[in-house]
Amino acid sequence: MPRYVGSKWSKTAAIRKHAQLAKYVPETLKMTRTSLFDQLKRHGMVYVKPDRGTYGKGVMRVKRHGGGFRYQHGRKLRKFSRYGALYRSIRRQTGGRRYLVQKGIHLLEFKGRKFDLRVMAQYSPSRTWETTGIIGRVAAKNKIVTNYHSGGKIVPAHVLLRPHTNQPGAKLQSLSTLGVQAGRAMQQAFPGVYVIGLDIAMDKSMHPWILEVNTRPDPYIFRKHPDPKVFKKIMRYSKAYPKK
Repeated sequence: MPRYVGSKWSKTAAIRKHAQLAKYVPETLKMTRTSLFDQLKRHGMVYVKPDRGTYGKGVMRVKRHGGGFRYQHGRKLRKFSRYGALYRSIRRQTGGRRYLVQKGIHLLEFKGRKFDLRVMAQYSPSRTWETTGIIGRVAAKNKIVTNYHSGGKIVPAHVLLRPHTNQPGAKLQSLSTLGVQAGRAMQQAFPGVYVIGLDIAMDKSMHPWILEVNTRPDPYIFRKHPDPKVFKKIMRYSKAYPKK
């Protein structure tokens, strides 16, 4: 079984140590009353997320709005005139768990719904890192997370990118390279990691942002990939990971 790394903070720190990857990581801090306020002041919109957790559970989008603040959790939107009231409400949602605050990336949209991309990279049977699949995830209506388990829809990556760039193939190739670089960095920091799933947001300038690194990514979303060979390869590689 490949090594599982649960802490988003630890994984983000490992990626940021590498200059070629750091430019793709949004500013991320441990959430405190001060860090959340400072990040809102700096970026206008941020995401707060649990340090440990899966499927987008517990993720909130927080914005400065007019003279006040608001945040969305699930489909529910809450508004506040003062920062103190906002922070107390968010802390009640977190239940005392450690949360992170991350610079908000305005996701591209497909048919009016936000999307991101999942880049699957694996340690291959020939003992090199390889990106084995890239697929798109479109958020459910009025949702802020794109996860399939939270109602997101799986759509081929090139279909999502085509309206935003005249070179979707070149963009996917650059994301493939990013997957390999991130895989090497994670394995260097955490020996025993043999697979990663990068959650990648594309902004309006088509700059990719690594929102999260998963070390136990769901391979089964790739059953919906238009090329059936992709899922077969992912499963073949997963059976060939080195045994401890």
